[in-house]
Amino acid sequence: MKRALFTLSLSALTLSACASAVAPVAVPASSSSAIVAKPSVADKALAPAADVSTAAGLGVTRGLQIATLQVDAGKAARALDSFRTSCPGLVRRTDNSGLTQGSDWGAACDAAKTWTGDALTFFATHMDAVQVGTGKAFATGYFEPEIAGCRKPQAGCGVPVYKRPSDLIDVDLGQFSDELKGRTIRGKVSGTKFVQYDDRAAIENGSLSGRGLEIAYAADAVEFFFLQIQGSGRLKLPDGNVMRIGYDSQNGRGYTGIGRLMRDRGLVTDPSMQGIVAFLRANPEEGRKIMQENKSYIFFRELTGAGPLGAMGYPVVGESSIAVDVKFIPLGAPVWLSMDRAEPNGIWIAQDTGGAIKGPNRIDTFWGAGDRARTIAGGMAARGAALIFLPKAAVARLGL
Repeated sequence: MKRALFTLSLSALTLSACASAVAPVAVPASSSSAIVAKPSVADKALAPAADVSTAAGLGVTRGLQIATLQVDAGKAARALDSFRTSCPGLVRRTDNSGLTQGSDWGAACDAAKTWTGDALTFFATHMDAVQVGTGKAFATGYFEPEIAGCRKPQAGCGVPVYKRPSDLIDVDLGQFSDELKGRTIRGKVSGTKFVQYDDRAAIENGSLSGRGLEIAYAADAVEFFFLQIQGSGRLKLPDGNVMRIGYDSQNGRGYTGIGRLMRDRGLVTDPSMQGIVAFLRANPEEGRKIMQENKSYIFFRELTGAGPLGAMGYPVVGESSIAVDVKFIPLGAPVWLSMDRAEPNGIWIAQDTGGAIKGPNRIDTFWGAGDRARTIAGGMAARGAALIFLPKAAVARLGL
């Protein structure tokens, strides 16, 4: 969904991950069985790595034995199912984290095809847990919202849902310089220059109208704004049917979380999604301008199969899939979370990315659709520790 699903839940609208130089150590388990961080004198004495832009550069150490981790058996089984789904892409992908090669995953993926035993035992048999950097993690949540919509504009339903414009161009900067390998930009051609694409304000003011890009319409601008942040969703049509839409592209502009803006300006005292929405509805003109400060704009396509789809092109699954920064966690890899609240604890599979999900051990947990998913995702802001499961061949090559 980040497309890839672009996420965020409310907590990600208002908060950001913070860097730390402390190492996670085990402490007596709370009700959420969390691992928390305590400072280490040795860690403070370490000089910063020369390159901290990837997991390999930041540094990786061995984690706890997988067989000793506290996991819910049902959740681990769902994670194994999602791992199987990811395998065809996992063995082909270039891992930007520097931790694995596609061939490393072959043995585990072959074994997963016929595995019928305990899921935790599978992961322990074929993988080892590693810690990236300090291992200190921050997790938010996202979900698949359902809002009122229509296929053709009508009274009370006229907010355009645009598909990707043909003049939106992706540029691989690595083609021009080895120093820029892995970096891309997005924009359009204007005359003889490559310029930024239209921002949210320009698009909402009609810069794309009349081009036949509308695939549907939403009934409410505020609800559609939050659906865009999630990166996919469902449009409940007047006849009762549902149209699913998924991420098609993004305009290349940077993401700005309006929750933080509103909090910093003293506009909201309740930093929950409900509090933010209440202000936007009570102050429509000011609210519209605030939403347009998030210049990022998402384009959609209709989904007719399973979905929503994650960055790997496979369906993401509620309470099983997470969005990550691929420079620090390989897409397709299992990730174990031990946080300061119970819901996100356990094994997840990295199947998605997000514009605001950046940095080591920054996780966005996917909760599916419906009221429960909305409630959990909207309030998710958990801190704790993360371990990444890597194939034993990769761990050996890393010298761990």
